[in-house]
Amino acid sequence: MQRENAYSVLLVSANDKFNQSLTSFMSKEEYDPVIISSSVSSARRQFRERDFDIVIINTPLKDEHGVDLAIDIADDSSCGVMLLVKTEIFDIVCDKVQDRGVFTLPRPVTVQMMTHALKMLGSTRARLLRREQKQKSFEERINEIKSVNRAKLLLIEKEKLTEEEAHRFIEKSAMNDRVSKADIAAMIIKKYT
Repeated sequence: MQRENAYSVLLVSANDKFNQSLTSFMSKEEYDPVIISSSVSSARRQFRERDFDIVIINTPLKDEHGVDLAIDIADDSSCGVMLLVKTEIFDIVCDKVQDRGVFTLPRPVTVQMMTHALKMLGSTRARLLRREQKQKSFEERINEIKSVNRAKLLLIEKEKLTEEEAHRFIEKSAMNDRVSKADIAAMIIKKYT
C-alpha cells in the first residue's frame, strides 16, 4: 500500500559511509526529505525548526553519544525513533531506552534489517498520529462543551432564561443558521462579554 505522503527523516550520524549507504535505498516516494545532522547539537537545532516522522540516530556522535537525544525526542514528540549502537552495549542501551519507545538495533545492520526497522518506525508513526488526531478531536469536543456551557450561563444570567431554555435557544439557533452549536456559543459569548 502506497502512503499518501513520504515520511520526513532526520538522520543523525557522523559516519558518511553509513549515511550514504542508508540513503541509497531510501526511496523518495517513501522517505522525503532525508536531512542529515552529524552532531547532537545540529540535530536538536533541526528538530526545533521542523517536525519529523522518523529520527534515526547512529551512535556515537561528535559531541555526545546520542542516547539522551533519542530519549528527549521520544519523550517530546510522536515520531518514530531508532537508535543504532555497538553490539557490545546493545543490551545496556536497549534496557535504558525501550520503555521510552525508542527502537534500538545493534550494529552492524543489514539492508534487510534497516528496511524492516524503517517499516516498523513508519507504522509506529502512523499509529501515534492517529492517536494524536483522536486526542485532538476529543479536546476540541471538550472545548465545544465548555463554550456552549459558558454561553448557556450567559443566557441564564443576561436573558433570565432557564437552563433548558438556554439549551434549546442554542440548538435552535444552530439549526436555523446551519452552523455548529460552538459557533452560536461564540456569538453569544462575544455579545455578552
